[in-house]
Amino acid sequence: MKDMKKTLIVYGSTTGSCREYAEKIAAKLNAEVADVTNLDTKKLAEYDNLLLGTSSWGAGEMQDDWYGGVKILKDSDLSGKTVALFGCGDSEGYSDTFCGGMSELYAAVAGSGAQVVGKVDASTYTYDDSESVVDGNFVGLALDINEEDAKTEERISNWIDDIRPLLK
Repeated sequence: MKDMKKTLIVYGSTTGSCREYAEKIAAKLNAEVADVTNLDTKKLAEYDNLLLGTSSWGAGEMQDDWYGGVKILKDSDLSGKTVALFGCGDSEGYSDTFCGGMSELYAAVAGSGAQVVGKVDASTYTYDDSESVVDGNFVGLALDINEEDAKTEERISNWIDDIRPLLK
């Protein structure tokens, strides 16, 4: 079996949930983890695969630390890299903006020359609306620790099974 290329999981987390998800994903992929506040273009250049995670706040905005991180993404050469996204949200309390922060990360990497992978069927979630849904799919893995935590482990495992072959 071909080994996975060098992979970095970058997260922005205010309450710790997104960090926990990043660490769970990293353990399953044997990947490195970094807080977005420790990111720079030089660090990004060292990796072939980037998994980017954010929580969503307010009206579906990405986690605050990602605003500087998005600038770094846009200033980096992402061509030839494989990128997957994951996001945390609350499908009941913020049903109309569920995991909306992922859409901002998607906008930052779409058109960058990176191959964006890991979309997830949105019909398996209970929510009203999300800017992170394109053509019936979330642009990445949507996670809900508040309302659908019982589905989290299975969702992470299924997503990893889907993207793992693309990270080689």
